[in-house]
Amino acid sequence: MKKIYLSVALLASLVFGACKSDSDNDTPVIDNNAAYTETTVSVAPTWQIDWNHDQQRPDWKEPDGSIYENWTILKVQIEEALRPYASSGDLMALFVNGELRGLASPAVIVSTGQTDNGKFLMKAYGNESGTETVNMSLKYYCQQLKHIFTLTDDINLNSDESTGIDEAYIPEFTYGSDKYPVVKTVVVESLLTKVGITPVEDNVIGAFVGEECRGTVTLSASGRTELIIYGRTDGESVTLKYHDAAKGVIYTIADTVKL
Repeated sequence: MKKIYLSVALLASLVFGACKSDSDNDTPVIDNNAAYTETTVSVAPTWQIDWNHDQQRPDWKEPDGSIYENWTILKVQIEEALRPYASSGDLMALFVNGELRGLASPAVIVSTGQTDNGKFLMKAYGNESGTETVNMSLKYYCQQLKHIFTLTDDINLNSDESTGIDEAYIPEFTYGSDKYPVVKTVVVESLLTKVGITPVEDNVIGAFVGEECRGTVTLSASGRTELIIYGRTDGESVTLKYHDAAKGVIYTIADTVKL
């Protein structure tokens, strides 16, 4: 039996460009003439995305390893944004061409016997040989959020290469949300400057559709802060809210971005 190892670099391609930036062809439409309003506040806002969803726990079954010629061990770790929601009831699954090839619950710490929430050690199976292209999907079910996150791409395999996994792969599952399938990025400083607002390091900006927060970020010292905006559908109008801590003011720029 030959073991086929998938490299971290190969798995990393599952991010598959899900996050569109303002330099891509599929750019958000920005209204350069958008006006803003000011609201005085005494307390800093605590904006955050609500990742809760309403999906049922999947009925995934452990694959029968005896019918496969190859296998590999995958180490997967949940990204920082979702780690607060990790629990022992979570599941991680790998699908190849629509077929379940690997399934794991959170890893167990040998010294204590306790589950290590947010980390998974998965044995994944395959019959692929030679060089071929497969459709690979990595799916994460978060029990606390009732949410299945999915990253999918067509990936080129090469069974002649054997590369061990020496570190955990941290997929950006927030780019594969069924709740927010549209994910795009804008540069905060340029948006604020265009409407006459001076961006200041360490201030916070949030993206909203109605009253629903769709993204938030703290301005960096680099002068180029990327705000990831999560959308339910293409064409949604996004309002930006920028909190100037020193002035105690929230600037609201209505409908300045269209996804």
